[in-house]
Amino acid sequence: MTASELLAGAIDAGLATVLEYLSAHVLTCLIPAFFIAGAISALIQKETILKYFGAGSSRWICYPVAATSGTVLAVCSCTILPIFAGIERRGAGIGPATAFLFSGPAINLLAIILTARVLGLDLGIARAIAAVSMAVVIGLIMEAIFEKNKACQGRTESNAVDPSAADGQGGLATPAFLAVLVGILLIATSSYLSALPKAGAVALLILAGAHLMRRSFTQIERRAFLDETWWLSKKIVPLLLVGTFFTGMIGNFLPVEMIRMAFGTNSLAACLLASIIGALLYMPTLLEVPIVGTLFGYSTGVTAPGPALALLLAGPSLSLPNMFVIWGVMGGRMTAVYIGLVVIAATLIGMLYGALVS
Repeated sequence: MTASELLAGAIDAGLATVLEYLSAHVLTCLIPAFFIAGAISALIQKETILKYFGAGSSRWICYPVAATSGTVLAVCSCTILPIFAGIERRGAGIGPATAFLFSGPAINLLAIILTARVLGLDLGIARAIAAVSMAVVIGLIMEAIFEKNKACQGRTESNAVDPSAADGQGGLATPAFLAVLVGILLIATSSYLSALPKAGAVALLILAGAHLMRRSFTQIERRAFLDETWWLSKKIVPLLLVGTFFTGMIGNFLPVEMIRMAFGTNSLAACLLASIIGALLYMPTLLEVPIVGTLFGYSTGVTAPGPALALLLAGPSLSLPNMFVIWGVMGGRMTAVYIGLVVIAATLIGMLYGALVS
């Protein structure tokens, strides 16, 4: 086979992967999810979450908040770094700060939804539960090592977030609006409804959401919601489509048998290798799903569930550029311990998940 034929075959494979992705996931999955993320980003104040990280917060408050706030803040692996640096400077303890640092990209709302939709509900649920659990465990260990006498307490500075800050905008309107958007997503992606009832239910929810938005939010809030939704879409979608295309192309040349040998089992070696590779690779938001599904062959059964979950846990939260930034914020010793904890935890959880589903 000539080089031009190989290139043509790779391009065809990339285009086929993109078309399959668009037809299966964009209309019913990504569009509602972007609206949800836009509402979260525009209508819920970040201070509502960040205020719980500072001095005086109990473990029972700061760690659950830190481990789940990535969903509320809808951050990616790039956005998490300045926010992490900011809360660390304002006095957040190293424990909740690193729990937040890990969980932000790992528990990203869009990524969890896409994982469940593309790679399977079981893996999506496992990723969500494992990410929250890992965040808490990593944070507690970091606190025990570096802040032995500080329970969720760090430096207290004059610019710390005031605990009396507003709890959000719009009163009950914001959770009601989010519930409508989540309902649209769940119904649109449901396989239990036929096309006509599904379209009718989605249309009613869209009307209800439009009514809520018009009646309960100011023009500034409505504009912020649309701007955030559009900003997320234009930032993520092009990168996602380009990345999906190239993963399809690369997947056309993958040595399937070599990958099957490396990631085809749920062994310690396979999960550890997956965790290390995930920690070194740069996986932009949502791109980890086609990378694991297509590039590493989980969707075709080449990669076992354990290494797939290890990749999904270590990949979005770490990368070489990410490590350099964390090093500059926390210093070399803390960064080395944090990276080691992520790799070890992802490996162990991958092995456990692989044993449970096999």
